Amino acid sequence: MKSIKMIGIGDDGKKSLLPQYEDWIYESELLVGGHRQLAYFPDYTGETLPIEGELTSLVEKIQTETKSIVILASGDPLFFGIGSYLSSKLNLEIFPYLSSIQLAFAKMGERWQDAHVESVHGRSMIGLAQRIDGKPKVAILTDSENSPNKIADYLLSFGMTEYEAFVGENLGGDQERVGWYQLEEMRNIEFSSLNVVILKKVKTGPTWPIGIEDHEFIQRKPDKGLITKKEVRVLSVSALQLQRNSVVWDIGTCTGSVAIEAGKIARDGQIFAIEKNEADLENCKQNLAKFRVDATVVHGKAPEKLDQFPSPDAVFIGGTAGGMEEILGLCCERLNHNGRIVLNAVTIENLAEAMAVFKKNHFTTEVTLAQISRSKPILNLTRFDALNPIYIITAKREDGEETC
Repeated sequence: MKSIKMIGIGDDGKKSLLPQYEDWIYESELLVGGHRQLAYFPDYTGETLPIEGELTSLVEKIQTETKSIVILASGDPLFFGIGSYLSSKLNLEIFPYLSSIQLAFAKMGERWQDAHVESVHGRSMIGLAQRIDGKPKVAILTDSENSPNKIADYLLSFGMTEYEAFVGENLGGDQERVGWYQLEEMRNIEFSSLNVVILKKVKTGPTWPIGIEDHEFIQRKPDKGLITKKEVRVLSVSALQLQRNSVVWDIGTCTGSVAIEAGKIARDGQIFAIEKNEADLENCKQNLAKFRVDATVVHGKAPEKLDQFPSPDAVFIGGTAGGMEEILGLCCERLNHNGRIVLNAVTIENLAEAMAVFKKNHFTTEVTLAQISRSKPILNLTRFDALNPIYIITAKREDGEETC
């Protein structure tokens, strides 16, 4: 198939094009692009094909086309654009224009090679909090649904007041508007649907290393202490062997402490938690907001509702309240290749039952008995208080076993 030219175009239409690019457009027989891009060429005499819906059908049509084709795209087609997908399916020559991010930073007068870039254009905002937390400079591509005011609401729900926002609207076009905003101010302003948001950290925000102190978590009262203790939590999260993009299940999340520690590691992944106690669930949600982890949390008793979650790379089970065999069996079945299940057990009966279920499902296990004591002052001396011993069971599928 002969090569197809893909040309990036700015919000000022033809003005953004080199003369050669404009010649290629008018010499083509089929012009493909979004309705906005096609509208820049009302005098085009060839056939036009608007990009609508799934790109797979567009590719199928183009692959059977014999006419000479030019595809129009917004800005730089390879920067969160259609160029990446189409170039994997078609023989393209790509001629980019400036990206909206470049234009926004130019208006700010700041470098952007050190910026963290996110896109919520046509995507869910879930997980954005942990991905950007602590980043000094963040560029966000938006859409009409995930607008600057919605982004401000989202960030404020996680207490991210250390950021100020620069919004560039209709960059390069006749209706261009740029400005700096406080998040509280930005949440009440309507913006053009064509915009980009730059977040700049202007003051120090909170930080939490792995191993967050137990007292930092909101817990059930008066029964304080229903939490996976810091030392056991660190060992358990370490045993999960999380990657940056891991999908994690936290079953019996309670305060959400393990889900939060996992979210700090699997920033580009997804965290899913389930809890049967409504009071604990509310505490969990408050803790997630405090520690800036945007997890999906559901109210229910496992294994109910686990079918709502995507298959996991890692599963932590802090408690089952019965039904262990059914829960572990489902987790074994759903666990992704090279995934791990980590279960905390307090009693030898639960340890024995878990080991039997894992063996039945052809999983290998490793058990650590954590007997932790913490120092405690007594007058001008120091003694140790012992925490409950915990069995930390780590399970993974035996080599060569693909299913349970």
